[in-house]
Amino acid sequence: MFDLKICFVGIGSIAKRHISNIKNYLADDFNCQIDAYRSSNSPLDKDIAKYISNEYHSYDEVPKDYDAIFITNPTKLHYETLKLFKDNSENFFIEKPIVYSDDLDKNFDEFNSKTCYVACPLRHGSVIQYLKENLDLNQVNGVRSICSTYLPEWHPDEDYRKSYSAKKELGGGVSIDLIHEWDYLTYLFGMPHSVDAILDKVSTLEIDTEDIAVYIAKYDNLLLELHLDYFGRFPIRELMIFKEDETIIGDIYNNQIVFKNENKVIDFNEQRNDYQVEELKYFFKLITEEIDNINDIQNALNVMKLAGGEL
Repeated sequence: MFDLKICFVGIGSIAKRHISNIKNYLADDFNCQIDAYRSSNSPLDKDIAKYISNEYHSYDEVPKDYDAIFITNPTKLHYETLKLFKDNSENFFIEKPIVYSDDLDKNFDEFNSKTCYVACPLRHGSVIQYLKENLDLNQVNGVRSICSTYLPEWHPDEDYRKSYSAKKELGGGVSIDLIHEWDYLTYLFGMPHSVDAILDKVSTLEIDTEDIAVYIAKYDNLLLELHLDYFGRFPIRELMIFKEDETIIGDIYNNQIVFKNENKVIDFNEQRNDYQVEELKYFFKLITEEIDNINDIQNALNVMKLAGGEL
């Protein structure tokens, strides 16, 4: 068992999920002391507070001997948080997206010697792993990917109009919020040679960010189409892969692979939290063993530029 001392900067919904998963699913292999750095003085929920050893509200009080820092505060604060905490650890877990769009061209050179992993949980799910490991993706002619969900239903107990997703100033917007799609697509197929994009606000949602993003990307041997939106009333998250002899659907929302010609379905008994746990296992292995970093700062920046319609 590894003893790890970690600190979360920001305790929102994703941080609470990570903390709960660390304590409930990884405790047999990783004994973690979890601290928290927060700007708010409001009491933490009891179900999370019980896992927090120390809570800090002033940076000067924060120790400099952490095995890992989790950056889970609003996207717009990620870059300044990285800079502020650069001497507090050699390892960083950065929640997606890596930075606010205005910070894409900032200098990250001082982190070259550190291990910085940017969250990409869908890569750790069974659907994407199956496609990565079992298909000859060089024989693909076309790909169509979609993520369509209804923003007000993401967190039913919260007012979506106050969420970071609804506010451009906080780094929201469907193109960046749903960067998971470009992340797994580049994981499977690599970076395209060119991309055309339309980002717009077309629905009646009370937000000041774009609620739809549509892309067409060109590769050597295939065209890729991607559709993202905040207003779909029936949740869809899937990719269709068109090969010479088969059309394959990777249905991420329903956790299955469908081979249309063969009339074959592979079901995975997996929930969202399963791949979130797998991602944490991967990160802790990354900082305790010699394994490759599958999503470092540079790769995450490249994917974020792509999500903005640039290469």
